[in-house]
Amino acid sequence: MKQFLSILLLSIFIHTQAPAATLRDSIPQAMLDSYIHYGEQYLGKPWEALPATIFARFKKDGNRTEYEGLCFERRRQLAALVMAEIAEGKNRFMPDIINGLNVMMEETWWGIPAHYNSPIPMYDVQTVDLFNAETAGLIAWTGKELKTQLDRFSPNIYKRLSAEIERRMLKPVLAQKYWWKTAGMNWNPWICSNWLTCVMLYEKDENRKTKALNEIKGCIRAFINAYPNDGGCDEGTGYWDRAAASLFECMYWLSQADIHLDEEQILLPKIARMGAYIYKMYIGNDYCVNFADAHENKSVVQLNVLYPFALYLNDKTMREFAAYIAQQKDFWNNPARLYDKSGNFPTLGRELMLLRTLTTLRSEAIRQPLTESWLPDLQIMTARSNPSTDTAKGLYLAMKGGNNDESHNHNDVGSFIVYADGEPLFIDPGVGEYTSQTFGKNRYDIWTMQSQYHNLPQINGTDQHNGKQYAAKVINKGKNSLTLDIANAYPKEAKVKTWQRTAALKGTSIQITEQYELQDIISPTRLILITPLKPEVTQRGIIKIGSHTLQYPTTKADIKVENKDISKEPVLLHMWGEQLYRINIILKNETLKNSITLTIR
Repeated sequence: MKQFLSILLLSIFIHTQAPAATLRDSIPQAMLDSYIHYGEQYLGKPWEALPATIFARFKKDGNRTEYEGLCFERRRQLAALVMAEIAEGKNRFMPDIINGLNVMMEETWWGIPAHYNSPIPMYDVQTVDLFNAETAGLIAWTGKELKTQLDRFSPNIYKRLSAEIERRMLKPVLAQKYWWKTAGMNWNPWICSNWLTCVMLYEKDENRKTKALNEIKGCIRAFINAYPNDGGCDEGTGYWDRAAASLFECMYWLSQADIHLDEEQILLPKIARMGAYIYKMYIGNDYCVNFADAHENKSVVQLNVLYPFALYLNDKTMREFAAYIAQQKDFWNNPARLYDKSGNFPTLGRELMLLRTLTTLRSEAIRQPLTESWLPDLQIMTARSNPSTDTAKGLYLAMKGGNNDESHNHNDVGSFIVYADGEPLFIDPGVGEYTSQTFGKNRYDIWTMQSQYHNLPQINGTDQHNGKQYAAKVINKGKNSLTLDIANAYPKEAKVKTWQRTAALKGTSIQITEQYELQDIISPTRLILITPLKPEVTQRGIIKIGSHTLQYPTTKADIKVENKDISKEPVLLHMWGEQLYRINIILKNETLKNSITLTIR
């Protein structure tokens, strides 16, 4: 692996240093045209203002999306224009790029209000958050790729953007002991990957450069150490590209400075598992398992970092997955469509890295990663009824244990999801728009965070609580089955001694078995199932959901179906449509010790 990595990194590095014309000459015209047409929509378009009053909304009413929408669109506009100019090379986009750079240089701060702690809006430019870093990375690549064109207009532009990167990124990030420098979640590698970009392309002070590279080395070592050994991302698939994938970028850039982590060769297998997590959580038909916070349940895998990462790891499954995405998303004819969706705004540096791998990408076999998996640290199992085929036909089951203090946690210990023929049947709703409440003390007042809106029991009328002590215990991991005791995920008010839940995929059916013992019966206990499909009670004991059925024993339970209107929640509406349905299977609690089995066919 070491020799392969050296060849790969050297190849990418040589290409990265090459002028834009060399890159342009290696890209098919249809792809170049796609980027050019994408940029043309912004030709002559005004650069919208970022009002301080909109920034202040987060402190006033908790809204963060209005400012983020304006802020990210500015950066989308710049990223589109820059990529179009790289693709065309005729200076047609340069006036708009120059104006855009000037506008961004005049921004008081490059971050977003949700990450700003001062009571005075927009005046602390020393704070380095995710989007201060991400903006610095975008501007750094813009300057690097278009320096000749910028200097032709005025050498002061490049000097200005270099000075702003130094003022807003290179100096302050070294001066403060930010919490994220030792974190095991996305902030650490996400910021470090952009920090490294700025260091490698713009840092002229050799002492500060050495200090920065060594500090970044410590940051990402802390990140790797904090990560579970199974490589799973407890933040969910929606954050993988800013967690493990950003770690890959850091490893790449450090290699350019000939800096290596202590025991790097020992760490590589763990990094490989961190990369493989994304295809282990792939369901099919563009869906991924969406435990934890997820604004999307489809298209969460970003090709422009997936494939370079796959090459870095020489992971055959991951490489074929990238080739499959390229084919399915029409990358070879319309790459700009993927580029546009590659982040909160397009990730220019990643796109340039991907474009330097086109020859090898085109030669890859094309295959969906229809795998089954078990992540013992995160306690996540996935199973499918047709694992050996090349389609997502059949049933897919994923179940999680863990605890209720994971990053981007929902109270969902013991929850499961089911997909049928690659389409959602029983779901985790995900998360709506982020607000001040999302990461505040009242997070679990939000319905999407509560166990009663996951596929879980509500025991004696009591929901799960948040906290690390509210956790599952693995009882048995069998072939295509997982048994957890989830009693400890509930507070004492639930009056539960044990609650062993087994989810098992058996041929063309899934069985969910609850074997439990209560201390007392004080309120109805119900099993909750969430689906985006309207359930139909066709006969007692059978509920029709789409083309599948849910069977329950009428001697042990009654049924009640409730609607959940999500038509006014844009993120969830986009994911699931206007309605979700909560199926309540209300247990007839005649005894303290009992069991019940549900069958999905």
